[in-house]
Amino acid sequence: MLIALRFLCLWLLSLASVAVAQASAAASDDVPILAKEVGRASNESLLWGPYRPNLYFGLRPRIPKSLVMGLMWAKLDDYGTAQQNFRHTCEQNEGMAGYGWDEYDIRKGGRQTIHDAGNTLDLTIDFIKVPGGNNGGNWGARIKGTPRADAPPDQATTLVFYTGMEGLGNLQFANKVDPLGYKGDVKFTGSTADLGDFAIDITAGPESNEHPPRSCAAYDEKPLDRTMVTGLQFPQDILWQAKPILFAHMKEQIEATLKKFGTEQPPSPAQIFTIANNPQNGNLHFVQKVFQGAFEFDILFSSGSSPAPLTSSTLTEEIKSASTSFSERFKEVFSPLAPFNAPKYTEFSKAMFSNLVGGIGYFYGDSIVDRSNAPEYEEENEGFWEEVETARARAKPNIEDPSELFTSIPSRPFFPRGFLWDEGFHLVPIIEWDLDLTLQITKSWFSLMDEDGWIAREQILGSEARSKVPPEFQIQYPHFANPPTLFMILEAFVDKIRSNKSVGHEQIEVHGLPADIRSAYLENRELAISYLQSIYPLLKRHYFWFKKTQWGDIKSYDREAFSTREAYRWRGRSVQHILTSGLDDYPRAQPPHPGELHVDLISWMGLMTRAIRRIAEALDEIDDVEEFAVYETAITRNIDDLHWSKEHQTYCDATVDDYEEHVHVCHKGYISLFPFMTGMIPADSPRLGPILDLIQDPDELWSDFGIRSLSKKDEFYGTGENYWRSPIWMNINYLILKNLHDVAIVSGPRQEQARQMYNQLRKNLVENVFKQWEKTGFAWEQYNPETGAGQRTQHFTGWTSLVVKMMVMSDLTAGQKGRHEEL
Repeated sequence: MLIALRFLCLWLLSLASVAVAQASAAASDDVPILAKEVGRASNESLLWGPYRPNLYFGLRPRIPKSLVMGLMWAKLDDYGTAQQNFRHTCEQNEGMAGYGWDEYDIRKGGRQTIHDAGNTLDLTIDFIKVPGGNNGGNWGARIKGTPRADAPPDQATTLVFYTGMEGLGNLQFANKVDPLGYKGDVKFTGSTADLGDFAIDITAGPESNEHPPRSCAAYDEKPLDRTMVTGLQFPQDILWQAKPILFAHMKEQIEATLKKFGTEQPPSPAQIFTIANNPQNGNLHFVQKVFQGAFEFDILFSSGSSPAPLTSSTLTEEIKSASTSFSERFKEVFSPLAPFNAPKYTEFSKAMFSNLVGGIGYFYGDSIVDRSNAPEYEEENEGFWEEVETARARAKPNIEDPSELFTSIPSRPFFPRGFLWDEGFHLVPIIEWDLDLTLQITKSWFSLMDEDGWIAREQILGSEARSKVPPEFQIQYPHFANPPTLFMILEAFVDKIRSNKSVGHEQIEVHGLPADIRSAYLENRELAISYLQSIYPLLKRHYFWFKKTQWGDIKSYDREAFSTREAYRWRGRSVQHILTSGLDDYPRAQPPHPGELHVDLISWMGLMTRAIRRIAEALDEIDDVEEFAVYETAITRNIDDLHWSKEHQTYCDATVDDYEEHVHVCHKGYISLFPFMTGMIPADSPRLGPILDLIQDPDELWSDFGIRSLSKKDEFYGTGENYWRSPIWMNINYLILKNLHDVAIVSGPRQEQARQMYNQLRKNLVENVFKQWEKTGFAWEQYNPETGAGQRTQHFTGWTSLVVKMMVMSDLTAGQKGRHEEL
């Protein structure tokens, strides 16, 4: 009887195992289908956007060589200044009192305000996406202008909207031709293979809109209460130069007008700075309106696949809905915690996050790469930097095939392109808001990798991007690295997967997508694993490219270390700079030497190794887990063996002296903190105490506004370019703050010190960025360590937006729990 029962149990168990295996296999078969459906749905909501962030308002889809659009405006009160008043590309010196997105959700849209003090005009631009049909659905933009308090009562303002077709397709004016212009709405229709049929309506706006009177009775050709339209044909690759094209066209009109009416009593600037009303066929179309006082009009894009065209009344409803949904979601995800729970901090946080996401762009174009592989680029000889310059001078860089990148940017006016090490910091807040978006951006970056595993640290794709970069910085070099910050994001993704272990096969529904596409990869564990599997080979290739190209020499100089292989040196340094490290002018060994070792790079390699080991664990790549664990141990040991200075009680770069002996080069500052900032020092490490003391010392690094980049006691403090030689940088301060938090919540001899430092540093950082934003209207690239003043690049809403994350971290004084602190 017992034997029979035993066989019965075994039989039932085998049936159950078969059933589980079959269910698992079926679920696995469904994953590619689900991934495809999630990708399709996500692309629908992300297809359109203000993806030309170098413009105050520039639109395009995430499609190479497709439809592009932009907006220009100017105050027309003076002949001499009208041309310089035209706004188009974001610039630092145009008299702005602040501009940017107050609310913005990349999948729905939001509101941007532009305080144009130079033109005595405040602009409000609502951009809203309305799903329906295929090809990204409909979208609309409402443009509202209000003269500022110091504007003349009859101020004339012109706005020029343009749309161009960069690739194959058609785009034509759809109204009946009227030689005097158009009093009502104007319409364009078009079609491309990727967008299908579409229509663009530019409305006349409400009846309250007023227009300047005609100052010359004989000047009847261009009534200012009409919309003027002109069509032009230009080579596709220069359509981005819409502003100079507009000026060249206007010049012809101005010269013709002055020839007709003379220069003694010419028409008003509002009448003379106008385009011809000539809506002929072309691939670039300008639409001009001239207003007096306040104004409003809409730009409505309707996809032919949508159930109904977009109307102004629908846009009004969607604007209200988008604002409400954004505020509700922001309260749930990013509502600031004490001591930042006053309403003013919420508005500040909304603006910082919205500008970070509103700075996401889609870039497509060729790039310039030096693939000469000159032997001098190995930097093996003393005086290598001089040999490198000679090799560069004789090199003939390649124009690489076009590539595409979906990325956020550091600064719209000054850095409107992708930067590799910036992007990891950008995604720290974004991953909490929209995981799917984060994973798409991450994959977009890794898709740029070449066969060797190299990713260019600065993505300057196409002639428009190059127009913002000095020629000497346009060439990319395949032996140049950059801090691998995207691995921070992937490690955070693994944490999120692990925290959702209960989610299993049974929750995959091929025919029913998750309610919120942003969290699809958390609702389905198999989907998350499939994503990691898709990029894992690229991660390994990138990792081993680092090991191959950025290795540091241990054996040649008889150095004592746990491992003879785990040491690293940035390639691409000059006497005063290591641009590849990200910390451009931070003091390093003098003179440069091929025997240098860089403590920041070995720390990044430690973070990278830990992250890829954990990804391998998630993928059950057992052999890889063991391999990377060996590397990780060796790196951890070598950080101490090669870079800890007993004399200075801190971590330092290393080089060799005249006798080729290993020596430390100690410039206390951010470099000294990298093992701590990358999580390579445990809470019970004897090195932790001196590191915390260094951070906390006001005569070294501590200030009332954040942690200085270089010690006040260092001979190079505040000297030279003073880029990384004293100023406060928010990305590094975030890493310090995060790791102080991690020490403060774990029992250890330095727990109380870390807790106090964490609370005070968090308060100092957020308060100062907020005060400078309130005072100037901008976030800044860096902050002065003596005064807290924002400096260098304005509208730096890239990693300075990390204050959004800081405000939702725990207030350890009050014992509050932060919302999401795995990053």
